[in-house]
Amino acid sequence: MICGVLGGGQLARMLALAGHPLGIGLVVLDPSPEACAGPVATLVTSPYDDPAALDDLAAMADCITFEFENVPPLALEHLKGRLPVYPSPEALAVARDRLREKRLFERLGIPTAAYAPVTRPEELDAALERIGRPALLKTRTLGYDGKGQWPIRDAGERAAARAALDGRHCLLEAWVPFEREVSLIAVRARDGACAFYPLSENLHRQGILRLARSRPGDPLSAAARAAGRRILEHLDYVGVLAVEFFVTADGLVANELAPRVHNSGHWTLEGAETSQFENHLRAVAGLPLGSTAPVGHAAMVNFIGGLPDPARVLALPGAHLHTYMKAPRPGRKLGHATLHGEADEVERLLPQLLALGEGSF
Repeated sequence: MICGVLGGGQLARMLALAGHPLGIGLVVLDPSPEACAGPVATLVTSPYDDPAALDDLAAMADCITFEFENVPPLALEHLKGRLPVYPSPEALAVARDRLREKRLFERLGIPTAAYAPVTRPEELDAALERIGRPALLKTRTLGYDGKGQWPIRDAGERAAARAALDGRHCLLEAWVPFEREVSLIAVRARDGACAFYPLSENLHRQGILRLARSRPGDPLSAAARAAGRRILEHLDYVGVLAVEFFVTADGLVANELAPRVHNSGHWTLEGAETSQFENHLRAVAGLPLGSTAPVGHAAMVNFIGGLPDPARVLALPGAHLHTYMKAPRPGRKLGHATLHGEADEVERLLPQLLALGEGSF
């Protein structure tokens, strides 16, 4: 079986590596001839909206998925007429637009931050009067890893946010005072079967995920899974879905969706019986889902802008190194490492792994 993937970055690379043992090959479409999935998959180099390239992709594949949500929706609509597309273009349309995402949370009774759509400076002023400060202005689409976001805490930041609007379709969100950030990695098969990984507890720096820990037995797991199931079933979703939450004094507050395999679930490569990448392929290919049970405890550290000495990473007991074969540049995710083992041992070694990646920012 061949799965076509829009996007040839590290997520597509790890999907391809997960597919090899299953006999599932990947063909990826990416504008860059140096896409890091290229060495482990068949690479079609083309813009995402090139109809001829999309037809070539469809001719080589049995089903279609995507590795990031900023692919043009029309590309998926074009492919949908030729072969199955999972997750569906409709699910992508919700998850790539923060306004539609917030409205979905409200419709399903999932708590989320107060918000208001804004395009013009006067709309921003009115929204701030209602929501108050601090607040966060976000672009409705095309924002990730902290991009397209402007905090508003004082008059200076308010002026900067007004200038940043510049006709963009944005969303103003109330600032959520939170104790920690968690994400749910969920997966749903073509036949409607759902499975959930233990919650990930996440730490961000400069808007980019720095650390994710598996949290088997987290007391908020049941609430997160109930919310995740409602989203999966409402969207008739197929594949892996990540739901990010803030943990507050009043419980979980949904932040955003990612309709794909997710950075905070990379620990599943060694820390779960079936990784998120394998389960995504199982789902879109129509195969039974694998167990999401944890194997001990696991943590993941991102390496951003640079890579540490591999020997020093691999000298840590239970450490596994994953490099993406990408050229270094500031703020770019170049790889990650996981730690896997007993909880006490993982926590003991984690500061050493974090220190090895300190220079990567």
